[in-house]
Amino acid sequence: MIREIGAVDASARRDAGATIVDVREQVEWDAGHIPGAVFIPLGQLGNEITGAIPDRTTEIVVQCRSGARSARGTELLQQLGYTNVVNLAGGILDWQAKGLPLEAPQTLTPAQQSRYSRHLLIPEVGTKGQAKLLDSKVLMIGAGGLGAPAALYLAAAGVGTIGIVDFDVVEASNLQRQVIHNTERLGVKKVESAATTIRALNPDVRVITYDEMLVADNVERLIAGYDVILDGTDTFETRYLLNDAAVAAGIPVAHASVFRFEGQLSTFVPYEGPCYRCLYPTPPPPELAPGCSVAGVLGVVPGIMGMLQANEVLKLLLGIGEPLVGRLLLFDALDASFSELRLSRDPNCPTCSDTARAARERGEWVAPSPFGADAPFALGAGVGGAPGYLGGQIGGAR
Repeated sequence: MIREIGAVDASARRDAGATIVDVREQVEWDAGHIPGAVFIPLGQLGNEITGAIPDRTTEIVVQCRSGARSARGTELLQQLGYTNVVNLAGGILDWQAKGLPLEAPQTLTPAQQSRYSRHLLIPEVGTKGQAKLLDSKVLMIGAGGLGAPAALYLAAAGVGTIGIVDFDVVEASNLQRQVIHNTERLGVKKVESAATTIRALNPDVRVITYDEMLVADNVERLIAGYDVILDGTDTFETRYLLNDAAVAAGIPVAHASVFRFEGQLSTFVPYEGPCYRCLYPTPPPPELAPGCSVAGVLGVVPGIMGMLQANEVLKLLLGIGEPLVGRLLLFDALDASFSELRLSRDPNCPTCSDTARAARERGEWVAPSPFGADAPFALGAGVGGAPGYLGGQIGGAR
């Protein structure tokens, strides 16, 4: 036996805190749905409901098109131990007939529906998520070993605007890992080479190129208006500069570095977790941080780390999963192992501590560069390479 209610009663219960679970299919959901409803197709309800609504005493209204599928969903939830479940008799058709609000459907062109069809099948993405990606803006700092694979996959995913900052040109030594470039473009500016590849891959993507160094005088201008920054930098100076500017602007940064067979990855979301200065308060001695042009790097390693960065960016843009906030992921290519370290905000961090935040809000904050307040910050040229390190262990660069 299941209990049923009408649309008006369901609306009142929703306003009072009940959760509406829509068990229709993706195409139906995309055509319009009740605002605030949780979307779980009936065929996936048994597997996904506990993750979406773990408390089995939560008041749930199950809804479909007309009430038949949702009746089966209501019975299933009762069998799973949910004690406060009702079926919306008449489904969304009754909801519409009563003049109750619907969330306007997101629209994609037929070509976009075809291109992103595999995304549209995923409940966590769907048409709404894909439309969000198409409206998003991501800034790539560097079009090298990390930026190259990340840019390809972000463009393929349909990130609508990709900005690329790099002042270098394509060299033969880049092609071992910087897969966005090719032999025919030797000597071409990296930003132009990367833009050419991205536009050929996905015409939906708008590419903005910045053929310039990232320095103290332009960092605020370059990052302004972007939703997420992907850090493919290769010097500690640039990383500190980017970190401080991103914290001030409230922009998340997906960071990675590589060295020979090793990689490190973390995501810095201002004030939700530590920043780069919390992780590395001071740079290592030069002898512990040789560049890739000195120490070398297995070409596939920046590819792996760059794609993991792209994964972090997509999670941030879509608001899904658990980004690596407060976590440092370590990768060893030689034994194909991953390990993880937990990170905490430094209460005395000169960039993201409560004291620094208050000073910034008062307009009194001064960048705490260990290299001197007036020292220039710039992306390194060529293959890139000043790595990060942790506890004396060398990490990497782009």
